[in-house]
Amino acid sequence: MIRILLADDHTLVREGLKQILASAADIEVAGEAATGDEALALVKSNDYDLALLDLSMPGLAGIDLIKRLKLERPRLRILVLSMHGEAQYAARALKAGASGYLTKDSASGEVVGAMRKVAAGGVHISEAAAAQLVAGAGPRGDAPLHAALSDREFEVFRQLVAGRGLTEIAERLHLSVKTVSTHKARLLDKMNMASTAELVRYAVEHRLLDDQA
Repeated sequence: MIRILLADDHTLVREGLKQILASAADIEVAGEAATGDEALALVKSNDYDLALLDLSMPGLAGIDLIKRLKLERPRLRILVLSMHGEAQYAARALKAGASGYLTKDSASGEVVGAMRKVAAGGVHISEAAAAQLVAGAGPRGDAPLHAALSDREFEVFRQLVAGRGLTEIAERLHLSVKTVSTHKARLLDKMNMASTAELVRYAVEHRLLDDQA
């Protein structure tokens, strides 16, 4: 039996996943979390084989959440199920410790198959994402500007282009406003941009916003 933790801040998504998994006799939904902090607390106190994880949740989230979960339970397998396109996020998620990446428009059969594959020790990404990962290992000149950002800078970038101010970002990422401001200055410098407006325009062009398919 594969014991899984469902971590997504949308109740409808969790309910939908439970319906999909109801017909899978070898998979048991052993826990649910609506925030990253809840997911971490559950992983600390329970044994799961697999965490099915959304990247965008309140509190601890994204790449930081993957790293914290793996630090707490190195043997825990993590499959990301996200609204974000694989080309932008899969590489960072796998580098942080995830073993698979799916977008939320994936077919239900693919989700179940990916869960079984990852729980058994495999890695699951689409052919398109694999091609992107291979391309990303090539000359840096071919890489997009945001690829040069550290994971923390990338998270601050995501929050900025979502329209959040420095104080709100600091609260969400459990950082000081001064630290967030420093990260913002560094990422603007790395991306050779002068304002948040330029970052938003770049995010739209590269389909990095939360509401973009």
